[in-house]
Amino acid sequence: MVACSNLDNGVNWRDADRSSSGLAPLAADSPEALVQIYGARAFSWRGYFAIHTWIATKSEGAESYTVHEVTGWGHNKVRSYRSMPDRAWYGAPPTLLASVSGEQASQLIPQIEQAIADYPYPHTYEAWPGPNSNTFVAWTVRQVPGLEVNLPNTAIGKDYLGNGYIAQAPSGAGYQFSAGGYIGILAGLREGLELNILGLSLGIDPRHLAIKLPGVGSLGLMDPWPQPLH
Repeated sequence: MVACSNLDNGVNWRDADRSSSGLAPLAADSPEALVQIYGARAFSWRGYFAIHTWIATKSEGAESYTVHEVTGWGHNKVRSYRSMPDRAWYGAPPTLLASVSGEQASQLIPQIEQAIADYPYPHTYEAWPGPNSNTFVAWTVRQVPGLEVNLPNTAIGKDYLGNGYIAQAPSGAGYQFSAGGYIGILAGLREGLELNILGLSLGIDPRHLAIKLPGVGSLGLMDPWPQPLH
């Protein structure tokens, strides 16, 4: 389950914690290529229901990471900028959802960058039901073979398929049906079974002996994250 934020409505976003959590190795200490996906509870009251997800990449020998994410401010919603990938999301500690390094990461990074350039909603953001930050990550993951990621059920917007109704699950090991992100169903080997009702997702995950509850996330005997990418 992705860690909860403090959900302190008295904290101004300008003053909220954005420090590194220490989950990512320093670029100077890790010359190999690296791809990581993170999630953290959304800021303020939205954190009761949803998380914000993002992608971080570092090419071989690079001295810094590049963070790729979608935010609701500005004309261009897609942002790619140099930063530590494991910073708190305005007070909410991040959870590492997936990680891959070395030669496989080197092969994935150009494909990730191309998928980001092709993202179909670069100037559109809707917190619910999408497209939003989780739509962006789920869409990018679907475009890049080998970047199969089981996104948490609290990643509201991951099931938004635009004008489509059927798509491969982000994990690459299943399929989903969704009507505008308002109602749908997903079945996959990594995700288990998820039912999406008005953007809120619940289900079961037999692989990790877990249940999935809206707002709460995955509760079970085994933690599905972080997941290595093979």
